[in-house]
Amino acid sequence: MASSLVIEGLHAGYGAVNVLHGISIAVGDGETVALLGTNGNGKSTLMKCIMGIVRPARGRIVAILDGTEHDLVGLPPERIVDLGIVLVPEGRRLFPRLTVEENLLLGAYRPLARSALARNREHCFALFPELAARRRQLAGSMSGGEQQMLTLARALMTQPRILLIDEPSVGLAPLLVSRIIDRIRDLKQGQGLTVLMAEQNFTQAIRIADRGYVIVHGQIEYEGRTREELANNELVHKLYMGL
Repeated sequence: MASSLVIEGLHAGYGAVNVLHGISIAVGDGETVALLGTNGNGKSTLMKCIMGIVRPARGRIVAILDGTEHDLVGLPPERIVDLGIVLVPEGRRLFPRLTVEENLLLGAYRPLARSALARNREHCFALFPELAARRRQLAGSMSGGEQQMLTLARALMTQPRILLIDEPSVGLAPLLVSRIIDRIRDLKQGQGLTVLMAEQNFTQAIRIADRGYVIVHGQIEYEGRTREELANNELVHKLYMGL
C-alpha cells in the first residue's frame, strides 16, 4: 500500500508571527526522511500543519495513498488520522493518570483500527516488551524512555500509513535515545511505514534516515539526497558539529 507526502510552498505561523517561509519537501513511499534543525526553527510547526492543528496561510500539503491524492489543508485532525497519518508528538503527551494499556486503547480511535485492536495491542507488546510488563502501571509513573516507547506504541495502535515523529530524543539520556531510534528503525522496516522524523540530534537521526532536509529559520536550507550527503555537508557540520 503506497504512501507518500508532498509539501509545496508552505507558509504558516501564529497570528502575526510567520514561522514557515515557503517550505517544500517530499517523503516517498517507505522512506524515513529526517527534518533536521535546532529548536525554534519551525520543525514542530510543520508537523502541526500536516496534522491540521495549524492551518497554513498558503501552500499545499498532499498525501498520496494508493495512487489517490488527498489535499490535507483544511481537513480537521481527526479526518487526517482517519487517512492513516499519525503524529508522535514532542514531549510525549500521554494521559499520566491512565495505565499503559488504557493509553494504548485510546490510540485505537481510528475506525479502521478498532476491529484489529487486540491484534495491534499484542503487536505493540511484542515490539515493546517493557510495556507488556507494565501494562497496568500508570503512564505518569514510568521513566522518560518508557513513556516515549508508549507514545510510539499508541501511534501504532492506529494502524498508520504515514508516521510523523516530532523530536523523539528530547529529555532522554544518550543510551535511551539510541534505543528509541533503533525501535523507530525496526518499525519502519517491519511495517513498511513512511516516516518523517523531526530531530535535532543529528548523530542519531542519520543512523536511520534514508535522506533529509535542514531547516533554518523556517526555510529549507539544504536537501541531502542520501545520508552520506547529509553527513558530509558543510552547513550540517557548522550547525551540528561545530566545525
